[in-house]
Amino acid sequence: MINVNQHYFHIIENHKDAFNQEMFEGRYSEILDRYPYIVGDIGFEQLRLKGFFDDKKKGADISKRFSAIQDYLLEYCNFGCAYFVLKRLTESEVVKLTQPELITDIESNEHDDLTEVIVEEEIEDSVVDEVADDSKPTADNEIADESHHALKEKNMKTFSNFIK
Repeated sequence: MINVNQHYFHIIENHKDAFNQEMFEGRYSEILDRYPYIVGDIGFEQLRLKGFFDDKKKGADISKRFSAIQDYLLEYCNFGCAYFVLKRLTESEVVKLTQPELITDIESNEHDDLTEVIVEEEIEDSVVDEVADDSKPTADNEIADESHHALKEKNMKTFSNFIK
């Protein structure tokens, strides 16, 4: 998240690591305050900034809409130049991003739930192992062991997908 003149931005695209906070702050002007998207391109070691509106904005020139950014980059910028695209954040988006305690609480709850499930599974496995040790090896026990093993593999795949 970038803060300039009490406005917050999020980097959507940073082609060839073009974004430089100092250069951006030096080039940013109040004229850009009305645009929700800002494109910066670097040519001959100079940063050029251009604003774009949302596609939904009525009355906005088609060439100044978000969907025209790619055309702008191809037509008006040097071929292969470094560029970046920023999105201005709304107040609600800034509030969501600046409250890390909410994210921490959610992450810790997910970890607790996962730990609880793993502990329950380990208890089930130890009980099944104890019962299997006491019983005589039969065809029914082997089938039960195979189905238990298949169920255990399925659960582990589910948990590994959950962790990702």
